[in-house]
Amino acid sequence: MDKTYHPLEIEKRWYHHWNQTGYFKPSEGTQAYCIMLPPPNVTGTLHMGHAFQDTIMDALIRYHRMLGYKTLWQGGTDHAGIATQMVVERQLNAQGINKHDIGREAFIQKVWEWKDHSGNTICKQMHRLGASVDWSRERFTMDQGLSDAVKEVFVRLYDEKLIYRGQRLVNWDPKLHTAVSDLEVISQEEAGNLWHIRYPIENSNQHLIVATTRPETLLGDVAVAVHPDDERYQSLIGKKVKLPLTDRLIPIIADSFVDPEFGTGCVKITPAHDFNDYEVGKRHQLPMINIFTEDAIINTNAPERFQNLPRFTARERIVAELEQANLFEKVEPHTLKVPRSERTGEIIEPYLTDQWFVDAKTLAVDAIKVVKEGKIEFVPENWTKTYYEWMENIQDWCISRQIWWGHRIPAWYDANNNVYVARSEAEVRQKYGLSADLPLMQDNDVLDTWFSSALWPFSTLGWPHETPELKSFYPTSVLVTGFDILFFWVARMIMMGLKFRKEVPFKKVFIHGLIQDSEGQKMSKSKGNIIDPIDLIDGIDLEKLVAKRTYGLMQPGMAKKIEQTTRKHFPEGIPSYGTDALRFTFCAIATTGRHIRFDLGRIEGYRNFCNKLWNAARYVQMNVEGKELGKHAIDREFTLCDQWIWSIWQQTKQTIKQHFDDYRFDLLSQTLYEFTWNQYCDWYLELSKPTLTKEGVDEKLQRGTRYTLVAILEELLRTIHPIMPFITEEIWQKMNHFINPSHQADSGQSIMLQPYPLFDASKVNHSAEVAMQGIQAMILGVRNIRGEMNISPAKQLPLLCRGGDASGLRKIATDNLTTVQSLCKVENLSWLEANATVPSSATALVNDLELFIPLAGFIDKEAEAKRLNKEMEKLHKEITDIQKRLQNENYVKKAPADVVAKEREKLQVAEKSLEKFQDNLAKIQAL
Repeated sequence: MDKTYHPLEIEKRWYHHWNQTGYFKPSEGTQAYCIMLPPPNVTGTLHMGHAFQDTIMDALIRYHRMLGYKTLWQGGTDHAGIATQMVVERQLNAQGINKHDIGREAFIQKVWEWKDHSGNTICKQMHRLGASVDWSRERFTMDQGLSDAVKEVFVRLYDEKLIYRGQRLVNWDPKLHTAVSDLEVISQEEAGNLWHIRYPIENSNQHLIVATTRPETLLGDVAVAVHPDDERYQSLIGKKVKLPLTDRLIPIIADSFVDPEFGTGCVKITPAHDFNDYEVGKRHQLPMINIFTEDAIINTNAPERFQNLPRFTARERIVAELEQANLFEKVEPHTLKVPRSERTGEIIEPYLTDQWFVDAKTLAVDAIKVVKEGKIEFVPENWTKTYYEWMENIQDWCISRQIWWGHRIPAWYDANNNVYVARSEAEVRQKYGLSADLPLMQDNDVLDTWFSSALWPFSTLGWPHETPELKSFYPTSVLVTGFDILFFWVARMIMMGLKFRKEVPFKKVFIHGLIQDSEGQKMSKSKGNIIDPIDLIDGIDLEKLVAKRTYGLMQPGMAKKIEQTTRKHFPEGIPSYGTDALRFTFCAIATTGRHIRFDLGRIEGYRNFCNKLWNAARYVQMNVEGKELGKHAIDREFTLCDQWIWSIWQQTKQTIKQHFDDYRFDLLSQTLYEFTWNQYCDWYLELSKPTLTKEGVDEKLQRGTRYTLVAILEELLRTIHPIMPFITEEIWQKMNHFINPSHQADSGQSIMLQPYPLFDASKVNHSAEVAMQGIQAMILGVRNIRGEMNISPAKQLPLLCRGGDASGLRKIATDNLTTVQSLCKVENLSWLEANATVPSSATALVNDLELFIPLAGFIDKEAEAKRLNKEMEKLHKEITDIQKRLQNENYVKKAPADVVAKEREKLQVAEKSLEKFQDNLAKIQAL
């Protein structure tokens, strides 16, 4: 093995080998295990959320593959209708071409060309992450097979009256000219105004004052609403007001939707331009007046003088006219949530338009039932309640989009606008008995991207055909996803799976939190805190990182801000950590919370963990290479240390299995880290040295220790492999031949195809564990004395012991004298009688066993006293400074509570340290 661990070369070589050899394809197995990759957008690149989620899925897949399951990780990408169309439109616009100039068919061809040339970048990046997806089965939501599935589902749902076309209020992007889903709308707080407008009451000199954040929509008002219990307006309910700037009268109605505490308690009702108003309008059978075009320009339903004005220009004109007409009460600053299109940044307009809808309420009934019956389990369980709340209040799903790229709706119209739905035009004519010469026009809309994604668990397996893959892998085993798409995707997959397969699409849903930066902030381009996972793997210098982060930013101020943020947080760029360290970090932070903080300090620590594992393997190789391990069990004997490590390893494996079963990847990685670093590397490797290096040790014991060294390491590598696949494969190839002489490195065998190590009760030895705990406590006791008294770790010392009979520690120490002396660096160990005089010594207590290190002759009395006095002087100053701060009432009141708590904690630590130094000084002065 190389002296130094170099991850990048190892990772590229092994991934190519795994993929080319076909190891990611399902193997034979009696039980199937399948995970569906949430299909990333074909336009996308790997971000931290993807990398985190993919690591979790790959760990599960590799784990179950090693357990012997017939394992499939089904991958693929989503056609991302709006995002992909925008990418290609921008490219055409840069060439001076408008999509309408070339027409729909030619534009679609351009999109396919872009997809073949530039799409799927994210899948290639997943290779770098070590994702063991079966790439030979990679699917795309616009594939022919998946497109056929989409048509099949649409037609069947339409024929069952579960899909319908109707006029409803939707989220409308005035720039894209299409409806968008709630997930594509980002609502953020922005500074705005609250305008107070006077609505004159009919046949009266009184008026109602209505507060609104959108005065331009008053042109579409059809009522003013008050709360039915609001005493201020009881006498006015049923009367009418004159709609300002128009010649219309509108009623005053009562509705419990109104909040009497907001504004004046009077609310304008504009059903065609507000989702809440829309519901009020339906309840009171009010007219729906749409005042906007698809460009958010005032249309002909408004007074002529406002027509053709953009919405915000109309706002200015309306406010000005209200002032002139003495109908303007006041305006006041108001912070409000503004819905913006995720794709364009445009303010979303609630817009009344004809769209296609799915009757989600009907489909939700069975989707709720299967969760209540336990056929689908949410992990963590608390998401079950959230699921119920949404599903029980679900609204019909708008599935049509006014764009060109996507699954075109399989509906045709005749000249009288009659609609016909079938899988093709030929089927339409046959199904509805239409003549061949009747002109038909296919619907121009395409389906919402989430519609095809909802079919993903079964469409990717070949449905509507009954394929062997569908039989083997549906229902799938677990869905791994973030909570942000619980409703947009998870719930819809459940509804569609039950409808078309009569079975749940997955048995478990593991819902993880969303990645944030180290300060708990959402990662975003505007904040300049995004980290590219590939940069963490490969490393990137500061200048390249700055250039990458500011590239393409049109606003100089934003670019400068991001450059400053980058230079502040990454003054030396990002070093190369390698994939395994990144993957281990993701597992370590995979807590059950909604938000997960990513700290570069963690990945630095796990890069060191990789080094630790690498160096441990080199130690094992050096001590086992060319040496006898014993061909048979009879050829070996095991020391107490060997028996101890085998025993605690069994319990560790048992714990690991439980954490895998519970999806507690944070606890799983913590368990692996603890055993590898502390038990195996720090303790066992040291404990093995006396057996391997001392003269006169029985050869059988040496064989047993050599065997234990390499056998535990080999099992440990297999256990860590699902999380850190590359380094474990590399080391395993170097180590496995010691145990399996027939194995040759790179011979076609792979660690990923080996069985996963499981608990072995025959190797549990509780008495060895108890004995080793005693020896470890003695070793730590002596090491603590060295540290406290500033004695060199290499200096050989005498050790006096007293007691230890009741706990059995005396017998343990006597039976394992070589180990104790070797690791404590003790030249001789003597036992004192109960009332023997003890020379001036540093002491430690281990249960009922007293440890004494005589200080005479081992310490430079004057030098150590000088050092201790200097340390105590520093502590006196620190304690005085902290006490002054804490005695200052203003400081305690104004400083954050956590800062004050830390100061108190620092004071306690400093006082204890001072006390310890004073005790040590007294011992030295007594010499």
